Amino acid sequence: MSSFIVTGTDTGIGKTVFSSALAGALGAHYWKPVQSGLEEDSDSQTVRRLSGLPAHKILPEVYRLQAPLSPHRAAELEDIEIRRDAFEMPNADPLVIEGAGGLMVPLRRDWLIIDLFADLQLPVILCARTALGTINHSLLSIEALRLRDIPIVGIAFIGEANADSENTICAMGGVRRLGRLPRLEKLERESLARAFHDNFDMAEFA
Repeated sequence: MSSFIVTGTDTGIGKTVFSSALAGALGAHYWKPVQSGLEEDSDSQTVRRLSGLPAHKILPEVYRLQAPLSPHRAAELEDIEIRRDAFEMPNADPLVIEGAGGLMVPLRRDWLIIDLFADLQLPVILCARTALGTINHSLLSIEALRLRDIPIVGIAFIGEANADSENTICAMGGVRRLGRLPRLEKLERESLARAFHDNFDMAEFA
């Protein structure tokens, strides 16, 4: 089976929810290398709850940072050095890796999350809003990935249907539309699994 990196065009767009659905559907391991903001549930806890994966398939973060800030700043506040050589690819297949925020989020002041993705060299699924502004954010993200020779599986849209924006991004960006995950009135494991099954073709993730 295949392993993937899930990233987003911005923070707070629903990539953790998408990661939960994908990891659950694949029966994959899940790994969030860097988590900042621990006042509420971590993304790993959310994925465990929404995916139904057993605890051993939720792999521990390399860095867990308290402040809900960009990882570089959250680490500085705790006097923690985020080291590039600390990120060793887990021996797990399939594996869903979730990034932190968007592609240009700094892990430190000389290293971005997209640089980590370039090191890992796994294909990327880009999660994008369907709301206003998504064309600009999505095309910029696609260009950034290609400049670093990071393979793109396609785009997973999240939100209400917006056929023109979705088609425009895929045509101009030269990427596949994987599907669209609608916002769920009641976000639970069962409703999420059903929505993913109804809106995505598992053959795209083979």
